[in-house]
Order: sequence, then C-alpha cells, then structure tokens
Amino acid sequence: MVSLVSVFATAILPIIAVGGVGYLLGRFREIDTDPLNTVVVYVLAPALVFHSLTTTTLARETLVRITVAILIFHVLTVVVAEAAGRLFGVSKTALAAIVLVAAFPNTGNYGVPVSNFAFGDTGRATAVVYLSVQAVLIWTVGVYIASRGNTANRLDGVRRVFSVPLVYAVIVALGVRALDLVPPVDSTAMSTIGLVGDSAIPVMLLLLGIQLARTNVGSTLSAVAGVVGLKMVVVPFIGVGVALAVGFSDPVVARTFVLEGAMPSAVTPLILVGEFAEGEVAGVPVTEFVSTAIFATTMVSVVTLTVLIAILQSGIVV
Repeated sequence: MVSLVSVFATAILPIIAVGGVGYLLGRFREIDTDPLNTVVVYVLAPALVFHSLTTTTLARETLVRITVAILIFHVLTVVVAEAAGRLFGVSKTALAAIVLVAAFPNTGNYGVPVSNFAFGDTGRATAVVYLSVQAVLIWTVGVYIASRGNTANRLDGVRRVFSVPLVYAVIVALGVRALDLVPPVDSTAMSTIGLVGDSAIPVMLLLLGIQLARTNVGSTLSAVAGVVGLKMVVVPFIGVGVALAVGFSDPVVARTFVLEGAMPSAVTPLILVGEFAEGEVAGVPVTEFVSTAIFATTMVSVVTLTVLIAILQSGIVV
C-alpha cells in the first residue's frame, strides 16, 4: 500500500499549511472575510470553473458519467441522512441540519486542492466538475432542505441559484465547447483566465482557515458526534458504491469522485441554516451545531482522507 506518510506529506500537508496560515490570521487578526468571499464567489471560482471546463481533456461521456454519479450520490446521502434523523426522532430543524451536514461535502476550498495534490490535473478537472454540479444542487435542494415549512423564504432562496456566478460559468463553458469557440489554451485571454482561476485555490484555503478559527466549538462537540460519524465513515462507502455502479472508464476520475464525496462538510450549509432555518439542535442554536460539525469533520478528515487517498492510490477499491 502507498505510504501514509507520503500521502500525508504530498496531499494533505500542503492543505494544512495554507489553511493553517488562514487559521492563525483568524485567531490573531481581525480579518473581514466578506470582501474575500465576494472575490472568490464572483471572480476567482467562476474563472477556475470556466478555464477547467473549457480546457479539460475529460471526454464528454466522462463528464456525463460524473454528473450522473454526483446526482445519484446526493440522492442517496440525503435519503440515508434523512432516515437516520427520523430513526432517532429528531426535530425538523435538527433533521435539516443533519441532512445538510452529511449530504454536501466541501468540494470547493478543500476538495479541489486535495484532489489536485492527490491525483494531478485529472483530479483537479474532476473536482471542478463536482464543484460545479454541487453548486447548483446546494442552492436548490439545499435551500429546500434548510427552509422546510417556510415556502415564501424557500422560493426566495431557490431564486439565488440564478445569482450564483458558478452556474453561468458552467453554462458559458459548455456553450463555447459545444460551438467549438474555445480560444487557444496559450492565448492571452485563456492565460489570463487561468491565472485568475489558479489563485482561487490558495484564497479558498485561507478563507477555510479563517472560518475555522472563528468556530466556537465548546461543549457542542459531543452533540455532533453522530453526524460526524455519518459524514466521515458512512457517506464515503456510498461514494464507493456509486463509483462502482456508474463504471468510470478512467480509474483516476473514479478515485477522485470517491475522494470528493468523502470530503468534510461544506461551509455553505452554515449560510443556509443561518438564513432559512431557526431553532435548536441538541440544546444549542442550529448555526452553532452546524459550524461545530463543519469544524469537527474538517479536523477528522486529516486522518480519514490520508487513509482514503492511500487506499485509492493503491487501486484496491476503484
């Protein structure tokens, strides 16, 4: 099997290093993250998605298979998380929080860099496709889950999908590819877009570190133990099952797909519950529950992803 130390040093340590800088900044300096978030959401991430989708060497059939696999994966994870929550008779607010934490991995400021370090250009291209599809899902299905029982608020939230630049970056990228209008890779335009997109990864990691530094975990850690186990242990097996069922022709794409699904919880659910949900989970505000779950899954992922990457690189699973 691939050395765990080697995997940690090459795929996980760079993420920890950059994210750690962000964490220190968040701990010792008052950093206003709103402008940085705006730059990432409206400029850097769309550029990364556009450049990656227009220059990817992934075949059209592979792109379709990735999209289908992502849809199946999310349906299954939502069903499993929903069943687990209902089994324990939790409230509607708790159920929404559990499903959001379990079903939506951090495919952006964590998934793209890890996949890039672990599986190179193909890993990065696959991760970007995953990020693009999930961006649409999280601002539609995710909003619905977070705002159950509040129809007006839910409809307002779903409309936000049309204000997410990533969606338009995907549409334009697929359009120019279909019409064969993609500029040469070495052209000034594509080089500029690529340069802007490349800067998304370190900025995303810095933001992740800053956000984690602001998380007040306290006594809430014990309350999120169950959902952390669900997210970091059960959900990755679902990803493996989906990858085997879909049958990717490229094993690197299959491995990256599994890796993306095994990422810790995304940060966006915290935004969704803050705006569309209300109430408490296990005696704490729902926002505190979700933020602690994000923190806990991210910390646990240092170990779980190191092991998973070693298994995937060895070719034992897919």
